[in-house]
Amino acid sequence: LVRMKFLQLLSRKPGKLGMLFQIPFCQSQFPYLCLATSTCLYSKKKKVNGYEQVDQEKYKNLVYSVTSYKTSAQTPETILEEDNLLYGPLDKHRRPVKAETKTPKNCVPLINPDKRIPLLSSESNLPMKIALQKTKMPSVTRILQQTMSPQQAFYLERWKQKMIQELGKDGFAEYTKNLFLQGELFHAALESIFLSEEVATKEQREDVAISGYLSSVQHVLKDVSEVKALESAVQHETLQYLGLVDCVAKYRGQLCVIDWKTSEKPKPFLKNTFDNPLQVAAYIGAINHDANYDFQVSCGLIVVAYKNGSPAHPHFMDPDLCSRYWNKWLLRLEEYMDKN
Repeated sequence: LVRMKFLQLLSRKPGKLGMLFQIPFCQSQFPYLCLATSTCLYSKKKKVNGYEQVDQEKYKNLVYSVTSYKTSAQTPETILEEDNLLYGPLDKHRRPVKAETKTPKNCVPLINPDKRIPLLSSESNLPMKIALQKTKMPSVTRILQQTMSPQQAFYLERWKQKMIQELGKDGFAEYTKNLFLQGELFHAALESIFLSEEVATKEQREDVAISGYLSSVQHVLKDVSEVKALESAVQHETLQYLGLVDCVAKYRGQLCVIDWKTSEKPKPFLKNTFDNPLQVAAYIGAINHDANYDFQVSCGLIVVAYKNGSPAHPHFMDPDLCSRYWNKWLLRLEEYMDKN
C-alpha cells in the first residue's frame, strides 16, 4: 500500500512531493527528532593562573636553562647562580673559632729535670712502702672529687639515688662498705703476691669476696716485674699535694705507676675509667718530684679487674699520653686551689 501511494505521488506534479511527509500515516510510521543547542545559563569564575603573577623577566634564564636541554646540564656553578637568583646572595659568616686549649699557669714538667738518678740502685730488693702522713696538703683523690665536672657529678648522683631507691639508705651504706672492703682485700692479696713472689695464699684464693678479682688479673701479673713500690705515699714538693700509690713496677719492660681498680661492669677503654688517668699522671709527677724516690717514671698502667673472674682490662699509658693527662691534672689542681 505504501509503495502504491509513493508511485502515485511521483506521477503527479513535482510540487506535490513535499506533501509526502505531511500525510498522517507517514507521521506515525516515520517519527523524526529535532536537535537544538543552547548557551549555559551560568558561567564559572575564570581560573587564576599562578604563573602569570611570576616575574617572567627575572626568571627567564632559569626557565631557559631547564627547558633547553633534554638532560640536566646543571653544574655546581649554575646551581650557585640559580640559588643566588632565587634566594639572594649568600651570607658569608666567619667560621666559628675553636676554643683554645687551656694551658696551666704553673707549667711544672712531668719529668723532674733536676732529679739525679744514682748509677746503682738501692741494695734492698724490697719495694718501698712509705706510710701516708697527715698533713695540710690535699690528696689527689680529694682534689679530683672537688673539681669533678657537673656532668660527671650528675651521673654519679643519679647512680647513687638509683641504688638508694633499690637498696634503701642502710642497704646502700652496706653496699659501699663492702666495695671498700673488697678493694682493700684485693690490694692486700696483690701485695702479698709481689712481696713473696708467689701466688696468693690458699685463704685469699678461696675468699669469695676477692677470688674473682685475683683470677681476673692473672694474665696481667705475668707481665709485671721489678716492683719498686707498694701502697707507698708520694708528695709533690713543688705543687704541694700528696697521694698513695698502689704499685710502681715494670710492665712489659716499661717502668709504670700501676693503679689496680675493681669493677662489676666491663671497662674496655681508657675513657671508661673516668678520672683514673688523671690520678695516675698526678702520682707519676709526685714520684718524680719526691726526694724519697731515687727513680723517675714516665708511663702508667690502669688495670680493671672483674668480680666474675673475666680477664682484666689493662690500659697502658705511654709517655705522650701521660704528658697530656698531666696538663689536665695541673688545670684541675689550679681549679681546686682557686676554690680553696
